Amino acid sequence: MDKFFTNLHAVLGAGLVLAIALLLSPVFEYAPNTIAITVFQWLHVFFAITWIGLLYYFNFVQIPTMPAIPAELKPGVSKYIAPKALFFFRWGAVFTVLTGLTLAQLYGELHSAMSLMDPATRMIGVGMWLAIIMAANVWFIIWPNQKKALGIVPAEDAAKAAAAKMAMMASRTNTMLSIPMLLCMVAFR
Repeated sequence: MDKFFTNLHAVLGAGLVLAIALLLSPVFEYAPNTIAITVFQWLHVFFAITWIGLLYYFNFVQIPTMPAIPAELKPGVSKYIAPKALFFFRWGAVFTVLTGLTLAQLYGELHSAMSLMDPATRMIGVGMWLAIIMAANVWFIIWPNQKKALGIVPAEDAAKAAAAKMAMMASRTNTMLSIPMLLCMVAFR
């Protein structure tokens, strides 16, 4: 059992098999389009938890704790933990947005939500636009600056410090935007 739980891929695979078994269980009856909506809603929530969970980890734990970490221990975070967390962070952002857009299309509300014209879908549309802005922030501001700050790409010390500050401000912007974005997402249905 120890071998199973120390293998993240095995645990994720088992969770996926259990979820699919539950989805296909004869206990539940679905209308034709309901399975696709259920699957995309499930994926959307999974990726959103990954993305926003890591956003909150960076802002509530890593950023405030880094100044207190002894200098000799900081490379453990900057060379190993942060790059791995940033991988899941940025791809969680992409897949959250893509599954959300797909879900809105499956509901037949993508255009009305994105255009913000229909009062019935305006709230989810605002949430979608906030998520798109946040994902763009991840890919075009946070990630390029983190690559410099973490030494993934070469940069002078002054450029690393400026990049770290810019990444932190963009990350804090996303934290701020995540609060109304989450309201819009849960207020929709």
